Amino acid sequence: MDLMLPAPQDPHPAPRVAVVVIGYDDAAHVADAVRSALRQGPAVGEVIAVDDCSTDGSAELLERLAGHDPRLRVVHRSENSGGCGTPRNTGIDAVTLPYVMFLDSDDVLPAGAVDTLLRAAVAADAQVTSGLCVRRELPSGREQPWQPTLYAAPAVFARPSERPRLVDDTLCVNKLYLTSFLREHGIRFPEGRFLYEDFVFTARVLAAAPRVALVPDRVYTWNVRRSADRLSLSLDRDGIDNWRSRTRACALAHEILLSAGQKVLARAARVKFLDHELRMYVRELHLRSPEYRRAWWEHTREFLGHYDAADWEPNPAAPGRLIGRVVMECPEPADLPRLRELAARPARLLPPYARAADGTPIWSAALPQVNLASLLTRPASGLPVAVDAELLVRTRTSRLRLRLHELYGRVAEAEPLAVTVEWRFRPTGRVARRATVPFAPTAPELWTAQTPVDLTALGAGVWDLCLTLHFKDGTSREATAHARPSPHLRRRALPNPHHLLLLAHPYATHSGALALRVATGPLGAARVAKGRLQRLLR
Repeated sequence: MDLMLPAPQDPHPAPRVAVVVIGYDDAAHVADAVRSALRQGPAVGEVIAVDDCSTDGSAELLERLAGHDPRLRVVHRSENSGGCGTPRNTGIDAVTLPYVMFLDSDDVLPAGAVDTLLRAAVAADAQVTSGLCVRRELPSGREQPWQPTLYAAPAVFARPSERPRLVDDTLCVNKLYLTSFLREHGIRFPEGRFLYEDFVFTARVLAAAPRVALVPDRVYTWNVRRSADRLSLSLDRDGIDNWRSRTRACALAHEILLSAGQKVLARAARVKFLDHELRMYVRELHLRSPEYRRAWWEHTREFLGHYDAADWEPNPAAPGRLIGRVVMECPEPADLPRLRELAARPARLLPPYARAADGTPIWSAALPQVNLASLLTRPASGLPVAVDAELLVRTRTSRLRLRLHELYGRVAEAEPLAVTVEWRFRPTGRVARRATVPFAPTAPELWTAQTPVDLTALGAGVWDLCLTLHFKDGTSREATAHARPSPHLRRRALPNPHHLLLLAHPYATHSGALALRVATGPLGAARVAKGRLQRLLR
């Protein structure tokens, strides 16, 4: 890895970057995307808007925008491709400048993104320059960085194999590419209706062994609109075909890397599937129909059947590997509640904690072949500890009760002392209340703690419960709490001196963690009632 030195800034940079914007029937957002590209400044010499045969007026809107800025060129496709790859390839063919980047019609480029990427690319002589993408959930506005540890600091790599985790960032949109590099190696997107086309494109880029520069700056805003009438192709995960499309893309990406002799990257791609794709879909499996679960289970077993022994060996206690091994050992869907918790971030391994006849930790009595002995040597800070949580909502003082479970003697070995409790406002991550309370051993293999919760001080919104466990050996472990099934997981209306009325609803998230919704005042209660009615009428 090379150290990247900042390049002197040219106050009048020559136009060197083309931005390819693709869209289909997205008149509500495409203008914002195009304007965000044009506002990047003089470094952007052309914005190529590829309209994929829209029928909602998008094409006419783009032509009107082009009339106000000569840098905007509109390319009209005569028939809809059904995906994102073909229009991006059309854009690549139209580029006339040294560098190119991609932008989807419902996303935006933050101010200064192109200048940041271009400076880094020139300074490092990089064929690919990548920066931080931030997912913005709409309408809440909650923002979450994508692969933040990868972009913690500036870096330059002579080849991707120096940083195998580059395979984790499969996005194509937060990157600046040298146009001649893409053309020289014939790197293109899959054509037609091919979901997760960026997985394949990114694999082709990495297989060509480019010089890569990373910058920690935010260079792309990915707008996630889950309440939209038409979900994006990648977000529409309700049908089993989505999972099949995802595994097909992952398999092809692995094949591309392996065929190019990039064995380290190919292995990292398989690890990424276990840690990201598998865990994400397992967290949602309980929401699906029995038919979907059976089809998902069968297909996943078939896909993981192509893994070899070396794919399972490194870090066998990693949650994704444990989940994969359970799936492979069970012919039918099983242990879904436990798997959902293990798929959470951070992972939680719920009891029971079974042992084989010789005392070796195992997944369960029904699956003794899934060995958990690697947990015995893992540091306490990396253990998938399980904490149960119960929020008792009261008119005066509500209370949070926590129970920390033993894990094959490792928790007792580390000696839990205390837990820091935080309530984080979901849209922004802001911490409203923080308290550190001691743990007390209350039963064999169980430690408990409790703390008051001031619902009035929290205020309206959705609050996530986040924990930090502190051990006597000096280590700590971030955790979330499993929401214990109980009568307390229900909405309660409470009289309140500040708001007249307060609605509090402790609930379990998709991953089983305890969270809290609070609505204040009669208007807040009315909004909750309206939302429930709308959901019932759908």
